[in-house]
Amino acid sequence: MLISVIRTVILYTFIILAIRLMGKRQISDMQPSELVVTMVISDIASLPMQNTSQPLLSGVVPVLMLVSLEVTVSVLMMKSRRFRQLICGSPVVVIEDGKLLQKQMRRLRLTTDDLCAQLRQQNIFSLEDVQYCIMETNGVLSILEKPEKRVPNAEECGAQIDDNKIETVVISDGTLIDSSLKLCGRDSAFINNILNKKNIPIKDIFIMTLDGNGKYNIIRKES
Repeated sequence: MLISVIRTVILYTFIILAIRLMGKRQISDMQPSELVVTMVISDIASLPMQNTSQPLLSGVVPVLMLVSLEVTVSVLMMKSRRFRQLICGSPVVVIEDGKLLQKQMRRLRLTTDDLCAQLRQQNIFSLEDVQYCIMETNGVLSILEKPEKRVPNAEECGAQIDDNKIETVVISDGTLIDSSLKLCGRDSAFINNILNKKNIPIKDIFIMTLDGNGKYNIIRKES
């Protein structure tokens, strides 16, 4: 039993590193090649986990090969548009200038229910509101509403909006996050100065947010 646990932990750690090498994508954002590799890796890794008589390398080596192939394919897709289209396909227009293209929907095997569901997920509840709808290669719909349905931006309204810069979590559960401080252009001394003035120990903070202008919000831990 102990051997099985150790092998599982080793393979689990190795697979996480392998997936990190392939990039940071959610399942819904994966291209076909990435999704296939991820599924195959999970199947390969499960074999040495279940069968302790099987060498651990029998799971590690194929995973390394798959990751190497995926990285190579990714580089080739960056270099060659034609190769990328061969592997991932091309975006397909489903609604063009307000007209629903039924032929393209049949080609994609996209039902009206699926189309309407994805539209609703983007807060669009009527086909009449859509000017263009494109099915991207990762299966996500990109939508452009008709001009009269679009929300005007500040530039179009002639409004002046203050730039508050990015807001990030700089302290999480009593831990200072250096990478978030860099995004705000601040350092730990700036945070310590605020906490000293308010007489709050960092260990008592559940969340502290900070933006580039120095505006912050502190939520203490519940006792």
